[in-house]
Amino acid sequence: MKRIHVAAAVIRGADGRILIARRGEDQHQGGLWEFPGGKVETGEQVQAALARELEEELGIRPTSARPLIQVRHDYPDKQVLLDVWEVSAFDGEPHGAEGQPLAWVSPRQLNDYSFPAANAPIVMAARLPAQYLITPQELSPDALIRGVRAALAAGIQLIQLRAPGMFDAQYRDLALDIQGLCAGKAQLMLKGPLEWLGDFPAAGWHLTAKQLRKYAEHGRPFPLERRLAASCHSIEELQLATRMGVDFITLSPVQATQTHPDAVPLGWAQVADWLQGVNMPAYVLGGVGPGDLQQAWSVGAQGVAGIRAFWPADKAG
Repeated sequence: MKRIHVAAAVIRGADGRILIARRGEDQHQGGLWEFPGGKVETGEQVQAALARELEEELGIRPTSARPLIQVRHDYPDKQVLLDVWEVSAFDGEPHGAEGQPLAWVSPRQLNDYSFPAANAPIVMAARLPAQYLITPQELSPDALIRGVRAALAAGIQLIQLRAPGMFDAQYRDLALDIQGLCAGKAQLMLKGPLEWLGDFPAAGWHLTAKQLRKYAEHGRPFPLERRLAASCHSIEELQLATRMGVDFITLSPVQATQTHPDAVPLGWAQVADWLQGVNMPAYVLGGVGPGDLQQAWSVGAQGVAGIRAFWPADKAG
């Protein structure tokens, strides 16, 4: 069965809301909501197909678009490749040119709408930022709090509290403080024993590769409403993350790093190859920074994750 190539758009307005459309009852997956787009014709470039479909469906023409995520999904009756782009600017006023209902919704509200099964990773990608801050180790709790406060003020929306050198009690106290700072501003991801999950209901959890190997066969340790991520460094770990149903991953190291000088870098070409088989948002990590965003997007990543390149320099002491 030939995989149908579909170009789709996460169209983001100036206020951050996202445009979705409801499929006609007579269509495949009829009555469900979707991200606008349509089939890529033989020999057609994806961006050209996207522009054509958005003009036909919505009466708009994208003027700024970049890759967001690719999703391969097998329905009982068809196989699809959803080639999803984020459209951040366009000419024209969107309207349901084919009579379809439209809705502008906040990223958080996307979970209130029913989408086809293949769209679940797209919803997650639309809700996640392009940058993932990981806190440095060996800083005092006060220095970490100052740094997180500065990062939040700079607009960081996804933060992992990584403090492997701390005593458990000290980490837990710090996690409560930082959870309070992040409330309403950023998603906090914690690391630690899964026995702690119940104590931090507002936080997501980032599994180490060791935890991923240990727990993957048991499935998700908590409901879909709560963020779950995992660190991956191999094809096997990518497969385990898929089996576990995590929301997003970090893939590392892309390049040589000071933190792990003995780790063999994957390189951009291998990252691109591996991410072709991953139906979830992925942050590239290791020797990358904000300046590598375009490269990360071009290989199929959600964005970049990092420690030194993201930590507010004047707050690092």
